[in-house]
Amino acid sequence: MAKIKFTKTELKRQQDAKKQFERFLPILQLKKQQLQLEVRQCADALAANLAAQKQLQLDLAPTLRFFDDPETARAVREAVKVDHVETGENNVAGITIPTFGEVVFRPVELDLFSTEWFLDDAVEVMKRSIALREEYRVIECRHRLLSEELNSTGQRVNLFEKGKLPECRENVRRIGIMLGDEQTSSVARSKIAKKKSAEDAAR
Repeated sequence: MAKIKFTKTELKRQQDAKKQFERFLPILQLKKQQLQLEVRQCADALAANLAAQKQLQLDLAPTLRFFDDPETARAVREAVKVDHVETGENNVAGITIPTFGEVVFRPVELDLFSTEWFLDDAVEVMKRSIALREEYRVIECRHRLLSEELNSTGQRVNLFEKGKLPECRENVRRIGIMLGDEQTSSVARSKIAKKKSAEDAAR
């Protein structure tokens, strides 16, 4: 514990600091709870996304054998080209995190007469697979940023709860006792001096 001065000025400073910590601690605790909820929701979203990707792989399984043909594989690659990924931003507990919008693919016209019967379905499945992977990447980024902020906020909550606030309360208590003792001693000395003066005057 840092050395303190047992003065009225120091008492006022410690009391002000205590009030400030008591005011901000509930705000930090609320932020921590909000971040914990957001981190859990991100973890659930990541799990759901992975499950969707696995299901998509199962859906694609019947047509995978057709991709052994180089021409077919090339045709799918040509038909599925990402133009850009639309993302946004959201403010959660005071921090900016990315949000997933959609994957925009380059428009490609498939000639239904010259392509294999399964190519159209394969293209749609591939697009969905790419969209899920991009969504996962954004959710993973959200999860990382929120986790970092949660860790930082948790450290501040612990500092206030277990460090700064108890220290200020103890300082206020110690200074109050010391100043009270000094006031009592001062009153006692004053009474003794008055009594002595009265006795001297009576002689």
